[in-house]
Amino acid sequence: MSNVNNVYWFIFFNDQLLLQKKGETYTIPYNINPPVPVKNVLEVNLLEDMPACTASVDTPLEETAEYFPMGLRASYDYLDPVLHKIAGKAYELIYWDQHSRFCPSCGTKTVIQTTISKQCPNCKYEIYPVVSPAILVLIRKGDAILLVHARNFRGSFYGLVAGFLETGETLEECVRREVMEETGLEINNITYFGNQPWPYPSNLMVGFIADYVSGTIRLQDEELSEGAFFSKDNLPELPRKLSLARKMIDWWLEQ
Repeated sequence: MSNVNNVYWFIFFNDQLLLQKKGETYTIPYNINPPVPVKNVLEVNLLEDMPACTASVDTPLEETAEYFPMGLRASYDYLDPVLHKIAGKAYELIYWDQHSRFCPSCGTKTVIQTTISKQCPNCKYEIYPVVSPAILVLIRKGDAILLVHARNFRGSFYGLVAGFLETGETLEECVRREVMEETGLEINNITYFGNQPWPYPSNLMVGFIADYVSGTIRLQDEELSEGAFFSKDNLPELPRKLSLARKMIDWWLEQ
């Protein structure tokens, strides 16, 4: 990479992103060189008019008069939406780089081939960033929807039934299976809502709307701690605006 022009520098220690203070707001450092010593610089090709690089550091990022480290999720409330979108891809690339250093076929150290690919110099095996699809489903029952609290949620909010796509199944089959496994409910009228990159660390969330058919809620204990149907006048704490789940719930609230 040739450092000739200014670029946005997305610098991470684990999931902590280095932000630059701009008065009462924050942005991403924009310069020819990174503001701190970094390793393994990667280019981030997302928007042609916004050249960007990402890199990681070995030691925790420190707050200074000019810079402030912040969790990637938390930075959603402080960054321009476009910059936060690029930050998501930047973090996924860092995660991919750290987890693809050796060829899974022969064990040889891999080398960067393009901005989103590596190659083994020995057996020529190619590696690309892995994206793991996961479904979200908003289940309607009369004037209520099913909301659940997953044991891995970072907070007390309730969200939608979710789960990862398994090998050999369609997205709709995944929706039916996850709902049955996690809640014991049967559903129908499964329709696509939308999708969202979810870089924590490398998922694609795919949202669906469905209708309740039958069954009594039986929560999968190892996955969910709470779950019930809620009407618009008795909603629990909801997910943050950042998430596709919240966009789906807000869509339902506006119906």
